Amino acid sequence: MSGIRRLSTAQAGFDAALADLLSWESVSDDRVHSVVREIIDAVRTRGDAAVVEYTNRFDHMHAAGMAELELDGDRLQAALGRIPAARRAAIESAAERVRSYHARQKDDTWTYTEADGTLLGQKITPLDRVGLYVPGGKAAYPSSVLMNAIPAKVAGVPELIMVVPTPAGEVNDLVLAAAAVAGVDRVFTIGGAQAVAALAYGTESVPKVDKIVGPGNIYVATAKREVFGQVGIDMIAGPSEILVVTDGGTDPDWIAMDLFSQAEHDEDAQSILLCPDAAYLDKVAASIDTLMAQMPRADIIRASIAGRGALIHVRDMDEACEVANRIAPEHLELSVEDPQAMLPKIRHAGAIFMGRYTAEALGDYCAGPNHVLPTSGTARFSSPLGVYDFQKRSSLIFCSPDGASELGKIASELAHGEGLTAHARSAEYRIKP
Repeated sequence: MSGIRRLSTAQAGFDAALADLLSWESVSDDRVHSVVREIIDAVRTRGDAAVVEYTNRFDHMHAAGMAELELDGDRLQAALGRIPAARRAAIESAAERVRSYHARQKDDTWTYTEADGTLLGQKITPLDRVGLYVPGGKAAYPSSVLMNAIPAKVAGVPELIMVVPTPAGEVNDLVLAAAAVAGVDRVFTIGGAQAVAALAYGTESVPKVDKIVGPGNIYVATAKREVFGQVGIDMIAGPSEILVVTDGGTDPDWIAMDLFSQAEHDEDAQSILLCPDAAYLDKVAASIDTLMAQMPRADIIRASIAGRGALIHVRDMDEACEVANRIAPEHLELSVEDPQAMLPKIRHAGAIFMGRYTAEALGDYCAGPNHVLPTSGTARFSSPLGVYDFQKRSSLIFCSPDGASELGKIASELAHGEGLTAHARSAEYRIKP
């Protein structure tokens, strides 16, 4: 049996039970912080030498210098040529869909002119250089490369530096092929906190970047938190999450597999189902038990489902929306007959998958919207990664003489009110007699 917990909004103590279900604390303890700080300090102090030393130690490499840890464009193109034709076509199709979607997010500089000739506006400028962290080794995450690199390139970032660890020299062709398709400019086969530090502070070989994006293990996440302020970061992501809301009309096997799609990431991933039909929840529980045996990652799925999963009986679909907003999930499936009717009631979700045929997995790979999403309830105030994350906005103010005179009167009054005489006089110099 799956061991997935059953909850009902009608039961006493539901609020506390839901809060307990959703609670998650990072395992980044004092030891991890200590190790990460030591690595960051070493890279800041010794540059390339420290990066090579830690790479050889942690990734079981034998590099003599950084030159051996950089892959040129020919290596990326060669990887693209080596992968099976069908897989190359899939990467290229996914890339085109991601690029097309994100092109619609791009902001442009805008201005307007007031009656007195004063011009106001906003100048949009891409970041100069961005670092992309990609997990490496046996794990292959070409989709992560596409989702992080393409929005940066659409935004107009001139230089994108990718770091990817290659434990024991194991280079993943899918990841390199995705880098080629996405337009990554330079690739270093380094990982861990040392790669984050190299990107944040720069070394003799690794250029200093303005922002670091991409997922990693607890050491990578902790390092990103440590260097924030020196550089920008995308987010500190928690475990993967899916919340499915259904009216009971979807094949229960489909729902069970949708729950599995997040549970198979790791034991801390969270899969929750909301439905007003208790008998349907029984069917999904039965599907979970039946399908579990077919899963290569059954042990991980079972641990995730038992530890952080839940089937929740709600009073009706309106209450399902209320609970969904309290959870504020990373991924929300509205597996219902009329998802459009429910959409106005949903306020907090990283990505919303609408209808019975829209599996969350499509969004992970090729639908077009970004799969880098806020987790752990942060969808209440955060958004998916997008082109806007790789652009800066500068305010534009160009006063005409008449405009400066009128604004100067207002500014002078407010500055005197704040006791800032120099502010006031600076504005007053421009006031027409």
